[in-house]
Formats: sequence, structure tokens, C-alpha cells
Amino acid sequence: MDLSEPIADTSKDIVRLFKQACDHLVKSPSSISDREHWIRLANGHLKIFYKAVKYSNISHNGLKSLHTSICHLKRFIHLLKNNHSGTGISKGVKIHKVKWEDINSAFASRVRSGVVFNLKHKDIFQFLDEAFLLIRRRIKNALKVMPLLKINTNFCGEFVKKSKGVEISDFKYFNTKNHTIDISTDLENWFHEYVTDKILNKLSEFQERDSGWGLDRIISLEVNFNKVDVISGGSSYIELPIEIKRKRACINVKNNDNLCFAWAIVSALYCTSKHADRTSSYPNPKSVLNLEHLDMPMQLNNIHKFEKLNDISVNVFGLELVENKKKTKYFYQTVPVRLTTCKRNKHVNLLLIQDIYYPKLKDYEVPPESDNESGDYEDKAHFSFHYVWVKNLSALVHKRTNKHNGKLFICDRCLNYFRSTEKLNQHAEYCERQNKCKVSFPSEPSVQFKDFRYKEKTPFVIYSDFESLLVPFSDKQNSSKTTKYQKHEVYSCGFYFKCDYDDSLSFFKSYRGLDCMQWFVEEIEQIADLVESMLKHVEPLNVQIDLKDVGDNSYCHICEKKLRTGVDEIVRDHNHFTGDFRGFAHSTCNLNYKNIFVVPVVFHNFSGYDSHFILREIARNNRITLLPINKEKYISFTVYTNTKSNVKFRFIDSFRFLGTSLDTLVELLGAENLRILKTQFHHADDETFHLLTKKGIFPYDYITSLSKLEETSLPPLIAFYNKLNDSNVSVEQYERASKVWQMFNCKNIGDYSDIYMKTDILLLADVFEHFRSNAHKTYGLDPAWYYTLPGYTWSCMLKYTQCKLDIMKDVDQLLFIESGIRGGISQCCGRFSKANNHYMTNYDPSQLSKYILYTDINNMYGHSMSDYLPYGGFEWVDTDIDVTTIPDDSEIGYILSVDILYPKSLHNAHSDFPLCPEHRVPPGSKLPKLMTTLYDKSKYIIHYRLLKQALENGLIVTKIHRVLKFKQSAWLKPYIDFNTELRQRAKSKFEETQTKLMINSIYGKTMENIRKHRIVKLVNKWGGRYGARNLIASPNFHSRMIFDENLVAIEMNKTEIVFNKPLYIGMAILDISKICLYDFHYKYMMKKFPLGSCKALYMDTDSLLYEIHCKDVYIDLIKKDSHMFDTSGYPPDNIYGIQLLNKKVPGLMKDENNGAIVTYFVGLRSKQYTFLVEGERKRCVKKSKGIKSNIIKNKICFEDYLHCLQNKTEKSESQCSIRSYAHKVFSINQEKVALSPFDDKRYLVPNSYDTLPWGHHSIMDI
Repeated sequence: MDLSEPIADTSKDIVRLFKQACDHLVKSPSSISDREHWIRLANGHLKIFYKAVKYSNISHNGLKSLHTSICHLKRFIHLLKNNHSGTGISKGVKIHKVKWEDINSAFASRVRSGVVFNLKHKDIFQFLDEAFLLIRRRIKNALKVMPLLKINTNFCGEFVKKSKGVEISDFKYFNTKNHTIDISTDLENWFHEYVTDKILNKLSEFQERDSGWGLDRIISLEVNFNKVDVISGGSSYIELPIEIKRKRACINVKNNDNLCFAWAIVSALYCTSKHADRTSSYPNPKSVLNLEHLDMPMQLNNIHKFEKLNDISVNVFGLELVENKKKTKYFYQTVPVRLTTCKRNKHVNLLLIQDIYYPKLKDYEVPPESDNESGDYEDKAHFSFHYVWVKNLSALVHKRTNKHNGKLFICDRCLNYFRSTEKLNQHAEYCERQNKCKVSFPSEPSVQFKDFRYKEKTPFVIYSDFESLLVPFSDKQNSSKTTKYQKHEVYSCGFYFKCDYDDSLSFFKSYRGLDCMQWFVEEIEQIADLVESMLKHVEPLNVQIDLKDVGDNSYCHICEKKLRTGVDEIVRDHNHFTGDFRGFAHSTCNLNYKNIFVVPVVFHNFSGYDSHFILREIARNNRITLLPINKEKYISFTVYTNTKSNVKFRFIDSFRFLGTSLDTLVELLGAENLRILKTQFHHADDETFHLLTKKGIFPYDYITSLSKLEETSLPPLIAFYNKLNDSNVSVEQYERASKVWQMFNCKNIGDYSDIYMKTDILLLADVFEHFRSNAHKTYGLDPAWYYTLPGYTWSCMLKYTQCKLDIMKDVDQLLFIESGIRGGISQCCGRFSKANNHYMTNYDPSQLSKYILYTDINNMYGHSMSDYLPYGGFEWVDTDIDVTTIPDDSEIGYILSVDILYPKSLHNAHSDFPLCPEHRVPPGSKLPKLMTTLYDKSKYIIHYRLLKQALENGLIVTKIHRVLKFKQSAWLKPYIDFNTELRQRAKSKFEETQTKLMINSIYGKTMENIRKHRIVKLVNKWGGRYGARNLIASPNFHSRMIFDENLVAIEMNKTEIVFNKPLYIGMAILDISKICLYDFHYKYMMKKFPLGSCKALYMDTDSLLYEIHCKDVYIDLIKKDSHMFDTSGYPPDNIYGIQLLNKKVPGLMKDENNGAIVTYFVGLRSKQYTFLVEGERKRCVKKSKGIKSNIIKNKICFEDYLHCLQNKTEKSESQCSIRSYAHKVFSINQEKVALSPFDDKRYLVPNSYDTLPWGHHSIMDI
């Protein structure tokens, strides 16, 4: 068992003990023997801590805890040795104030970290100055064996603040970016500029942002060293690649010194037509450029200094060796590697070339199997780099001669072309704000259905689950707000191998023991060989089929297009596993419809839990590609086993398809559909089988060690308490567990655990197989081939609608659309309301009649997706346009950039829900938020229909800057209607839920932001073309995380983004959905009631909560205008006499409380509100984003919201969750602010519960 984490925790208790002893020994007379005794004890514990740091797979936070403890012990030792005047101790001994320690490393110390511990310093400037002396020595020593390094630092400090008279402490960390250092680097300047200044700035920003925190104690400064085996700056002359030389786009000066950067700049400033490659053709760089304090050869991250000294801006581009589409040859692609932040009058574009190029891997491509170590671990391969001037960037970037007759102008950021300087300048406004790399587009003109091979069900799927010990853990020092209390250690795993075409080949296996992960990986490798043999064996066609049977009305069963006899080459397609005839097909379709060597491995909550346990073990000897969320959390990963098999395993998360807990899914599915469970427990009688048809219970918190599994009786009911969710099991559930124990003759808890895990796995298999079967039958595609439900439903939609969605190829149009994306609106307008009407128990007839009504739009995004949406034909048109004359269902639509005036005369009427929301930084804040404001708008990008609505309500367009025209139709409506009909005809709650998810997930896919996609490479070796060495050396290296000696996750910055998604659809859906909400408010509610008698208290995306002064809101509003509402949820015998109509009709409003009376409302801020409902359905609805439901239910009440509002105080609560640290999984207890009255989205009117939107003319007068 790995004891490193418990040691990290125990170290904190040891430190507290030593602190008490040290205080006593230093302040009171003590003997030498006493001090020596405690010094020996401290040194003994230090040895243990060092071993834990050096040899254990400890988490990142665990390392921080140990570093802090080591720092304290070192400080105590020095105090005992040097700071106490007594017999045998000299007063003249020098007191050490800082101490260096090596902490962890990977790849034979090529990637390593050390830390400077503070022992005495109280002043951060003095600490950093003295820390530099130690760091400089380590850097110089490192440079003796590693000529080039990338280094960053991480400062740790203990901060304190007072809250309600109590002092709270917390550890905070501030890191700096990686910087390249070599033997010529001025280390003093580097440390001052990139460490001291950066850390001090971050400290200042933090203390300003999080008011009240102050630095109390300096803990440490961590230093991360990464060996670089290539020079990321330019040095001596290198020939241009022949392909680049032929383009005649660059001037390559033949220098013989390390000033190639400067020669390249000079060749641009003093260009010549004769002998441009000779240094003699130019003035000496030192005579015309200010190169003072600039280290040469020039590193990319030092260029900003040159820009400042010389008032010249510089962009640097690089070359990537990429394969063409036909995979017949490689060519050089130009990409940005360093872009200036401020373009100056003098601007130079440079190309950084190298003497060796390796083929570039795609972002999520696995390295070739041949990319192995050469056998020499101390590989001395060294690459040289060289700067050249890019004389003609357009020629350099273009692959071939452009057919355009006129001159083209290229953007030197995103590398796209424009036909005039005016167009380029318009583009630059958006590009400088949004682009940090090359922007490209796919060669395909449109997005359309192409996943024909996914029509055939995957023949094999593995369903799996793990069970863990929850080992008690103490983590008091790590942070005052987040503490670990359990470490999860896997002790059991199992899987069900499902064969789709022959169920006799399906089987279940499990294993219990702390080496279960090793067992699991070995089983996976064996399955790879098994599946390979099955895939390679082809059953012949088992029936006689004559090609003459192909008639005039025959269709290819794959692409579903007509077969033309005598024209198309037609073949008989059959199932290679069973020999069954599948249908006639085009020969080309048949060739692409072959078996795929991918086996999905399905876990429920794989991303959040199971992935962390398996990754370390499976990555030791196998190649892995990640689909990452970040360096430690993944949507999926694919394993290429280190066997002769071609089979790969794709690990996917069923939660990303089904969206809820397994026990809920099993309940929705129903016992009659648990066929796999029945097959695997075929010997069980009906009573026994019935016990397994619901997800079982397990005493997770009770199983703290393997010895617990040997206990021979079921633990008592109290042992099933779940601290994570603060929940107990019911007596009924416990009795069911007792019967399972008896029926299956469990001899100990281990046996019960095996049954529990097996049942879980088989229930998951039943649920997902039922989902697969229904989805395949309904949509004709197998979801097991996909990563998530949004990806699956998107493909189903393309197949069903047969639509072709144009891919934007104009980068300016793309940036224009991106700038117009604004999500759902969430805000609190009125912070308190008390209803008073004749339906209430405490009705006061002497007061005005007042109602609180909570309304919600049915399927708002589904309704918007059924509307007219863009699909192609994008082009810029003249700004002379009147949008008020364009019908909503016109075949042509527009998106405009306009200046809008918001007249002051509208401010009061529009103060609850201003039109045209915008991303803006609230006064006094630093981060932009989506807010509804009354400010005038400048260059506001908006869909023409939303603009029409704004004009109808009194806003004024003062200028139109740009207009983008497009073709539109209701092309998505058939798919939405199809799923809506399926939902209405659903035979079970399971099917109803899935069809709803299929609709909602489409919207999510239209909003996919590929700029947020991250590139993370998991590497288990230093060398090789795609090992850690070359990734760290790359100019686009971002950061790394060490998991163990031979496993590191390395994140890379993107050099190119390929925009292959129709983002314009998402932008249109968002704007059209706002029309629905604004129409209800302005066209209906505001016209229904006089100004001042109807106030919007709260809104969130598709819901509006109103305070309404009227005699009877249910009669006057809902009953009278029943065509406006879905009233199907009202009780049939409701007291209002409202008919039950319009069930789930998209776009109609619905009373969320179905006639129940809301008596009070308290709103604190966006996503934090509560209201009380009285009557038979009496309840308190409470919402607080980021807080677990059990905390809201059990620990927060209505009075808490009211207290926070009235007293302007925050309320914090502790909640438990599961979190991983470098793939070590813990249960944590985290203190979070649950309720806060501080809201900056709107102006809070003093001495009132009212608010005003920013921009309201009266704010300055209040």
C-alpha cells in the first residue's frame, strides 16, 4: 500500500508537536541533550518525508503539504541549532533563512522540481532576494548537464483574514509562466522580471480582488525545471527547406554569429535587391538596433524586450511538416509561434526555421508504434534554429499560386486573405481580440452526414466498474477551506463482455485484491487478441443472392441512394460475423463499411471517477490518446495495447449519454427490461431476481480496509450512512440488502461486495444496451461508436434531415458570428416580495392584492430550433437595409453590426428586463458578465429578428456598420418534430427522457466552442520523436503535470484551429430564443398590466418570476388567455376552473407551480433565490448554484436567504465531494460560500430591495 498520502497528513500533526517543543526549548532554559534529542527526531522524520516525496506517486497537493511540513521542520532545526544562546552553542553562528530541497522528478531528472523553503523571512522582497541566490546556483548546476531549460515558479504563502471576529487562514499559490534559459541568460534580470515582478503583481491583484486577505507567512517558492534539447531561439545560419526556398518569400542572411534575429530585422528595415543574403549588404545590427541587455541567440519570450527598446513589433512564424489529404507526401505549413500584443508602425514578420523536421501528429493522434527509444537514454540529438525575414508572407503561406487576378492582403495573425486593405483593417479589430493562432477551414464545403459505417452496431462492448476502499485521511493543514478526509483505493474490479451477434460469447469476470488494476489491464490485452481473431475471421455469405435481383427501385442499404444498374458497380453486402445478407450496396460504400477495430469500454461516471484509477496502470506499456477537458480530466481516452493486435479500446462515459444516476436509470427502465441481469443470474428464482432489479446499497464509508471485507455479517444499518451525500439508507433498503446476503449465501462482506459490483455492472449493461437498441432502431446509428450524446444526436440529425450546412470559409464572417454569441440571461431584479391575495391563509384585505407567479417557457431551445435558421449562402451586403420590412420566414436572413440608442424615456418601462443584453464589466469589477443594461450599444452584433423586436419596443439604430446575409429555412424542424412525437408516444419514462435529451443536446452541439479544445499528450518516455523531450522543447509547450517517474501529462498550445462547426446556428438559436422571452414580457405582460403593477423579480434563461398587482392572476391571466399557457400540469379539479390544455407545446408559458400559491420570494443574485409555496403542496424552493442538493435541502432554509439579504452577510457551508489530485482520488470536505447578497450585475438601490440596470439615467442621482 502507498503510504505517501497518510505520511503527508501525519506530517502536519508532527509539525504541530515540534512547534510546541521548539517554542519551549527556545524560550526556556534547556540542556544540549534535550535539543539534540529533538533535532535527531526532526531529522528522522525529514528522512521519511523525503522518501515519500522522492519515491511515491503522491498527489500535487500532497506534495505541497509535505513541502510545507519539511519547511517547518527545517526551520525548527535551525532555530534549535543557531538561535538559542546556551552552553555549547556559539552566538556567532550564521542563521540560515532559506533552504533548498529537491522534491520530485521524471525521466531521469530531465523533468524535475525543487523548492526554496522560508525559515525566517517575514519580508517577501528579502525572501525572494535570498531565494534567488539558491535558485541561481541550482540553475547553473543544471545548465552544466542540460544546456537549455524551461523554468517556471510557484509561490506559496499563508494568508489570513478576519470574518465575524474569527481569524481564518488559508494557503494560496501563485505561479509564473515557463521561460527559456541557457548559459548566456542574465539570471538576475530573468528572476527580477519573470519571477519577482510577476509574483508581486499577482499578490497585489489577489489582495485587491479578494478583499480582506493579507499575507501572513511566506512558505516556499517551488521551481520547475524542464530540459530542452532544442534551441527555441535562433542561432547561426541554416538553409531554408527547398520547398520554402522555391517560394522566394524569405530573405535568409548568411550570418556566422548568434545574431540571426537581429540580421533578420535589419534585412527587413534595410531591404536590398542585390545580394540580400549577405551580411555585407546591411549595416551591423549593433549599430542600428538597441540590443542592450538582450541575450543572444534571441529567445521567443524575450522578443517583447526588443520591441520595447526599438519600437518595432515582431511576429514569428514556424513551419510544421504535415501530410496531405491523400497521405502521399508531406509539405510545410506555416503557423504562428509568437504574435505581438501591439502592432507598431514598424512591424516585421520573421520565420523561425530548424535543421530537422518531424511529421506533425494531429491533435488527438497516437504516436506511431515505431517511435521508440533508440536504446541510448542519454540521447544527445540537438536541433538548431534560425531566424529569417519573411519578405512576402502571402507567398510563404500559400500552397500554390493564387488564381485571383488582383492583389490579396494577408492577416499576419490568423493567416487569412482579404481583397483590400479596408477589409483587412475591419478584420483586424476582431482578430487581435480573439485570435492567438492560425485560423483554417476544412476543404469540405459543408457539414453533412458521413457516418455511414456507424449504421452497423459495434459487435463488442465492455461494461465495467470498480469498487474502492475509503481509507480515513486527515488533511488539516492543506487549506482551511478544502480538506481531504478519505483516500480511495481500488480493491475490486469487474467487467461484462457483450457480444452483439452471438450472446453465447458474452461473459462476466471480476477480481478482488489491491492488484486488481494490473489484472484489469492484463484482461484487456487478452481481449484484444480475442477480438482480433474474431474480426479477422470472415463468415461467407450464407444465402444465394443474384445481382439480377437489383431492380430499378433498389437502393444502396449503406448510403441509401439509388442503385443504377449498368452504371454503378453493385455488390452483395453481408455480415462478416454471421454470414447474413445485409443488402445490395455500391462497391465503394461496401469497401468503407468494414469492421472497425475499436471496442468501447463503458463506465458510468468514467470522467469523474474510474478514469483516474486505470490511467497510471494502463499507460505504463500502452500508447494512449486523450480527449481532454484538462490535464487530469478526460471525456474519453483510447488505448492502443502493446500487443500484436490492431484492436484499440475506447473508454467512454455512459453518464455523458444518459445524464443521470444509475439507480434512477434502472428505475426508469423497469425490471422487465433487465435481460442481461436475468441471463447472468438464470439460476435465481423470481424472488431472488427481484432483489437485484434495483440498484443495491453498500456501506462505502464503513469499508476502510481489506480486513473489513473479511467480516462475516452484514454491517448494521448505521454503517450504511453516506457522508458524501449526508444520507442514510431506509429500513426497507437495509432489509433488501439482508435478503441478498442470505439468498446468495454470502460468507463475508467481500462476497456481498462481489454481488453488489456484479449487479451494478450488469444493470449498467442492461440500461446502455436498451438505450443502444432503441436508438439504433429509431435513428439507424449505434451510439456506442460516439463519445457523447450531443455528438450522437448531431449525427442522427444530419442523417434524418439530409441537410447540408455550409462551412464558413471567410474568417471575418466567423469572427463576426463569434462576437455576436450571447448565452442565456440570468439576473435578479427585485430582491424581496411578499404576496397578498385572497387564496392565501394570511390574506390581508386592507392591503393591495399581490401575486407572485413563476413562469417557464416549454422547451424554449426546441421551439427556437424549429424556427427559420441559417444554413448557407453567407455574404457581406450593403448596409442600406430596413430589417422591419423583412419577414421572419423570409428565405434570406441577416446578422448586423449596429449602433443602438437606448432613449431615456424608455428607462423606467424597461428597467426590469432591458433589451439587447451585452457582455460588459460591471462597475467595480474586473470580469465581463452577460447583463441587460440601458447603455447605448456600439457595433452590437444581432440577428435581424431580434433587432426588429428592439426597434418595435422603441430602441433606435443610429448606424449600421456591417450586414451579413444568409439563406435560411426551417431545416431543423423535422428532426425536432420527430423527437417531440416520439416523446409523446413513449411507452416508458426511460424513452421519454431520452427523446428530450436528444432534442436538448442538439443545441449544445451547435454551440461547441473549438477554441476551448485542449491538446494534452500523455507520455511515458523521454526520447523518441514524440516523447517528452521534443514536446517540452516545442515553442507551443504550455505546461506539464508529473504523475510518476515515467508518466507525465504535457499540455500544448494550439498553433492552428480548424473551424469545421456551423457556429452560426448556435448564435441564431440564442438570439431567436430571446425573442420568445422578450415577446412574452413586452407584448403580453407589460400590455396586460399598467406600468408599476407588474414587476419581473427574477429571470433565468427560459423562466420569469413576476410580482403582479391584480385582483386574480389565475382568472385574469391564465384562464382568460389559456391559449398562451400550458395548463396541463394543473390539478383536474383546480379551484380556478382552468382547463388542462396545451401539454408540452413548445414555446408556450407554463405556471411552474401549477396553481399553488407562492407567498414569499427572496432573491440574492443570479442562481441564488428561494420562494415559499403554501397549500397541499406546501414547500420551500431553494436554489444556489454550485452547492450540492443535500446541503441545500438539509442545511439551508428560507430564513437564511432572508437573513443574508437583510443583514448583508454571506453564509458558508461545508459540502463533501470527490476530487482527484494527479489521478489520486479523495473524498474532500470543502467550505463554500452558499449564499451571498453581493450582486454586481445590477445597481442595488440603497435602503431598498429594488435594483436598477446599469446605464439607467437615475443612477447618478441616487
